[in-house]
Amino acid sequence: MTADVWLPIPPDEIEGLPEGPAYRFWNGEEDFPADPADCAFYVVPYMKPSPLCVRPMAGMSRVQVVQTLSAGIDHVEPGLRQLPAGVRLCNARGVHEASTGELTLTLILASLRGVPDFVRAQDRGEWLAGFRPALADKNVLIVGYGSIGAAIEDRLVPFEVARVARVARSERTTARGPVHPLTELPALLPEADVVILSTPLTETTRGLAGADFLSRMKDGALLVNVARGPVVDTKALLAELESGRITAALDVTDPEPLPREHPLWRAPGVLISPHVGGPTSAFLPRAKRLLADQLNRYVNREPLRNVILTTGAPTD
Repeated sequence: MTADVWLPIPPDEIEGLPEGPAYRFWNGEEDFPADPADCAFYVVPYMKPSPLCVRPMAGMSRVQVVQTLSAGIDHVEPGLRQLPAGVRLCNARGVHEASTGELTLTLILASLRGVPDFVRAQDRGEWLAGFRPALADKNVLIVGYGSIGAAIEDRLVPFEVARVARVARSERTTARGPVHPLTELPALLPEADVVILSTPLTETTRGLAGADFLSRMKDGALLVNVARGPVVDTKALLAELESGRITAALDVTDPEPLPREHPLWRAPGVLISPHVGGPTSAFLPRAKRLLADQLNRYVNREPLRNVILTTGAPTD
């Protein structure tokens, strides 16, 4: 039986796909393009709700690979328990680093330099001069130092920051310097002028930036979240924002989308973008290259890239 590959991008738009599989285009439509039981390689639709993404997974009794087009995998985790053992779950490492790194710097610079205030003043026809903080000479803390965290640091370097501290689940050393374990966060937070969250959403990181975390941030510090909304305790963040002690720039929120009447919209010192770290003109070329490479590896029985877990395997 020919193995089916489900793609959320029309296959004729992806150069370099290997011959052999039967390619089926599905981007979340009500009707499936074929029987899910025949799918061997499932590429999850991008920026679609979790229930839609996992809907066909219950019927994918022969699937061997689930490939996301996002760095995070939390939106497909509810469907993993429905899959047979031995299915490899791969993320999109290498696709979103450029776009997310760009947005992170945009949020930092816009927040520090007061760009939202300037836009509102422009609407009023008001010349709003004044003294604003610079990114230069600031201490920056990156919480979640994977490929996106490293890409963010690459973009920080030209801005003459004083120091970049890095935190990840495990301690290690990189070419740029040490990566501290999460256990050292309490000591690092009070030193940071800018705290960037770029960690995946896991049971360990859910609510990581809660009341204790936020209270340890120095007065006047900026919190930037380009990770997932639930990494931050929204109630605790609102309390800090309303006190005026810290500011925030958020590409993700909890809940999301943020309801029209939610108090976070009107909290002082917050800049909100609507989860746009990944969807830019940089996405499609990188996503297509990833899929062509992964599918050639799959057909040729070569090791796949970005394997996050295998269903049925023990986890640490």
